Amino acid sequence: MDKTLEQQLLCLAHYVRDPAGCAPPPGMEARRLAIYRRLFYGNIEAMLASGFPVLSASLGSADWHRLVQDFYAHYRCQTPLFTELASEFVLYLEQGAGDGLKLPQWLSELAHYERVESVLLLSNAQPAAVQPMTATLDTVLALSDLAWPLAYQWPVCDIGPGHLPKHPLPEPTLLLAQRKADHKVHFSRLAPLVYTLLVSVQHQQWTGRQHLAALADSMGVTLDAVLPQGQALLEQLVVQGVISG
Repeated sequence: MDKTLEQQLLCLAHYVRDPAGCAPPPGMEARRLAIYRRLFYGNIEAMLASGFPVLSASLGSADWHRLVQDFYAHYRCQTPLFTELASEFVLYLEQGAGDGLKLPQWLSELAHYERVESVLLLSNAQPAAVQPMTATLDTVLALSDLAWPLAYQWPVCDIGPGHLPKHPLPEPTLLLAQRKADHKVHFSRLAPLVYTLLVSVQHQQWTGRQHLAALADSMGVTLDAVLPQGQALLEQLVVQGVISG
């Protein structure tokens, strides 16, 4: 590519991304530049707003646009795929890139919570055939690709324009997100011990007995103390399609 043309295109790209911080290309009419800016920014903003409806509504129009403009101007996505734009936005928030905007602290967790639903809906994974399992204690267990245990400091499932918390809850918000046979994502609250058990299944290739032994150890009790209820819980999770052998 001709060096002059390359420089002109780079100048245009920088200006379209960040008109407040970059000079416009010389010789281009301001009206045309404004059209490019509205077109490119508008597409990005519309895609993010559709992926994060609760977040955008909770922030309000002014703060939402400040956030998207900062993301568009300063964050460098690692993929050219528009379908991954929302995931890149979550990474941008988790890395604290927008902290200078002085926006709510629950921002990144709410964005992650909203993104989970989209990822599970678009996943190519299929639910495993649910089969009752009588030997859960001696079977190596696996977590379904369509069931995610989640932990948040903020009450993400309650945040909205009418409820904007100032402080996180004293106890974490523990949830299970699962895409079921109706192809809808369902969120349910988890007790702390159930969450710990699911995270163990998620990360360790152990038998049901080994998972329960680790759970008992974390509680400071013997395996026999948790075995009857623990086995019943594992069997229930198998029937619900959350775990399998």
